[in-house]
Amino acid sequence: MSIETAVQTLQLGPKGPVVPALGVGTWSWGDSLFWSYGKDYGTEQVQAAFQASLDAGIQLFDTAEVYGLGKSEELLGRFLQTTDRPVAVATKYLPLPWRLGTAAVADALTASLKRLQLPTVALYQVHWPFDFFMGQQTLMQALAAEVKQGRALAVGVSNYSAQQMQQAHDYLAQWDIPLAVNQVQYSLLHRQIETNGVLELARQLGVTILAYSPLAQGLLTGKYSRDTYQPPKGARRLDPRFSRQGLVRIELVLKTLQEIGRRHQRSPAQVALNWLITQGNVLPIPGAKTGEQASQNAGALGWSMTPDEWQQLSQVSQSWLG
Repeated sequence: MSIETAVQTLQLGPKGPVVPALGVGTWSWGDSLFWSYGKDYGTEQVQAAFQASLDAGIQLFDTAEVYGLGKSEELLGRFLQTTDRPVAVATKYLPLPWRLGTAAVADALTASLKRLQLPTVALYQVHWPFDFFMGQQTLMQALAAEVKQGRALAVGVSNYSAQQMQQAHDYLAQWDIPLAVNQVQYSLLHRQIETNGVLELARQLGVTILAYSPLAQGLLTGKYSRDTYQPPKGARRLDPRFSRQGLVRIELVLKTLQEIGRRHQRSPAQVALNWLITQGNVLPIPGAKTGEQASQNAGALGWSMTPDEWQQLSQVSQSWLG
């Protein structure tokens, strides 16, 4: 592959908005089921994360109607009223079994726009590739209609396989609407899209990869290690990757991140995010629950690791390709 070391902005698909090559995932904003919103942190902290992101030049915020059962969208909508800086909002539609016909998509977007206090979103995505009774063609037709009406600037999908992504792309093309993104899990510890055809096809189609969990839910930050073992709070406590044995398995990856970070005066998290950004067609959207976390994430921009360093990280994380 060719490494594009100068890429600091990305266009979302062939015709979508141009944004900095790093965004913010807001799953943890308002979510108390998986995350600990309302216990360890709250509105004040996530608003600080919003402001710190803007201060660092970050513009893309990714949310969804199901995050905190609408709370994430509501918080983001409230924060948007406090700034006149450019912000690109991406949200998602969940194709539940009882949502039938194109009107269901329109109604869901209407509700999201109300919570966000916006007339339009930069990106509207399908959260999961569920078919149920609507079918992909009807779903893509509904999404295309929202672009035609100006309520969404671009259309994306999330968690789609290569075959599903190709199908969505072909259906949207019938209405002359490009598929802008496929949002998938992608990090040094989750590299399946490199071997299952998703990354290759995305490049062929001009589809941008939005990488969620780019820090493997905190494993790549260096916060968790065998020597100072302390399990995370919330649902992650049950994840075997956060066990002492799981942390032993990633020691070489963390050590390599630290070594490269020392050369560039960057943290392990900033190096892990830069590994994704350096590829050129990938936009990571790490979560940020505090202003400090948001500022730390933003340090992934403004520099590039060398091709040799990129290859070194790719080599030590090969176990996570499949």
